[in-house]
Amino acid sequence: MRDILIIALYAFLGAAGVGLLGAAVLHLLRRRSVAVSLAVVAAVAVGAMLAGTLAVAWAMFLSPHDLYVVTLVVAMAAGVSLLTALALGRRLVVSTRQLVHSAREFGDGGTFTPPPPGAAPAELAALSAELAATAARLAGARARERTLEASRRELVAWISHDLRTPLAGLRAMSEAMEDGVAQDTARYHRQIRTEVDRLNSMVGDLFELSRIHAGALALQPVRMSAYDLVGEVLEGTDPLAREHGVRLVGERVDPVPLEVDGREMSRVLANLLVNAIRHTPADGTVTVAAEQRAAGAVLSVTDGCGGIPAEDLARVFDTGWRGTAARTPPAGAGLGLAIVRGIVEAHSGRAEVRNVPGGCCFEITLPTAGA
Repeated sequence: MRDILIIALYAFLGAAGVGLLGAAVLHLLRRRSVAVSLAVVAAVAVGAMLAGTLAVAWAMFLSPHDLYVVTLVVAMAAGVSLLTALALGRRLVVSTRQLVHSAREFGDGGTFTPPPPGAAPAELAALSAELAATAARLAGARARERTLEASRRELVAWISHDLRTPLAGLRAMSEAMEDGVAQDTARYHRQIRTEVDRLNSMVGDLFELSRIHAGALALQPVRMSAYDLVGEVLEGTDPLAREHGVRLVGERVDPVPLEVDGREMSRVLANLLVNAIRHTPADGTVTVAAEQRAAGAVLSVTDGCGGIPAEDLARVFDTGWRGTAARTPPAGAGLGLAIVRGIVEAHSGRAEVRNVPGGCCFEITLPTAGA
């Protein structure tokens, strides 16, 4: 038993010495390649075995021939281990460089190209998959940012144009009244009031949209019926419909229970109805419906505008979108539908549009009360 303990002590001392030396070398080479670190680890493992074996051999007083044989066998094993470690390290280095190159290309605005399946170890393959998923999310975010920036530029351009027209009219009328050349001052006063109301409406829409985008829209939800909500909005927009010669029809309005901010949701329906009335020709029909579906309460407004081009359907609710001139109301800034979507999404709902024969249908899906 004593001899075994001595042999174990010699083996431990020999292996420990090589291990400490290897740890010092790894610390000095910690900034070098993975291949170098793997080679050092393999050399330490084999060197520790060699040192322990030689220490035990010297302690056992083997013959020179036996000691030479043991040393040769361990040295051959060390050589094979080092070559294997270098090959594995080179594979890791190549895979790592591919990831670095792909990440650099993506950072420069290109696309992230992950290595082919089986070309990298499991850990690097998992890292590559995560980088690919992150790259996809970042690419989507970039696309959304470009779209948002484009819509903001369009909005600024359109708002500037739409503000310039009433301001020019107000200036002309005020100068005419100031110079005393206005014959019918009462008409000028009415026109000034009309233009001021239009400007006030545009500023109100901008303020509402800024609150929506900032997440500062304070909702005060109350329990109410979709039947009452639709009835109030129909009553409020009926004079405009009569003025345009458009018929308002409540096709199917079920008393679906809702828990919404009545003021904001009335604004949503009013925006949709006013938009539908303005784009429906005289003697046309605008249909309003409210029904319970599996997804929730669905409020819809169908007009007779003739339809929206398929390529524009995805942009209908974008900030500043106004479509063709035929769908652009006078002095419209393209904010109404963006406000509709913002308010609906603040109620955990969604707003959609689709073409139907002769026009288009705007649908608002809201969670029912208690859902």
